[in-house]
Amino acid sequence: MTSVTSPLAGQAIGLAAVPDPVFSGAMVGPGTAIDPVREPSAAVAPVDGVVVSLHPHAFVVVDGEGHGVLTHLGIDTVQLNGEGFELLVNKGDTVTRGQEVVRWDPAAVEAAGKSPICPIVALEATTDSLSDVVESGDVKAGDALFSWQ
Repeated sequence: MTSVTSPLAGQAIGLAAVPDPVFSGAMVGPGTAIDPVREPSAAVAPVDGVVVSLHPHAFVVVDGEGHGVLTHLGIDTVQLNGEGFELLVNKGDTVTRGQEVVRWDPAAVEAAGKSPICPIVALEATTDSLSDVVESGDVKAGDALFSWQ
């Protein structure tokens, strides 16, 4: 079983509250979402593993069991072309849970007219393969978000 922890501090809101139908409809996969605190911070790895996809606005870490976890920093933030995001690791790097991956500023994302809400998604998973999904309340980076069978 894989325990997935929060890459960010903020409020857990659940995927259904994400202002994007692809995420809110769990078309990418099940998971939850975080409405981040509005201060510059770094998104951290939610699991130990290898960074298999890395963009300024999103990254995927695959753990030793082959579970890929997508952290998407804001909605439609690809349109910012990397502005305000700083990559702290490289694609192919092995990372440990809690290691800083991307530095960003949710308030700047919001000021640019984009939602700073961050979906955390279990790729190629089924809803019933996740348990203990956190969909409300305060979370800190490193707090448990869900377990993946």
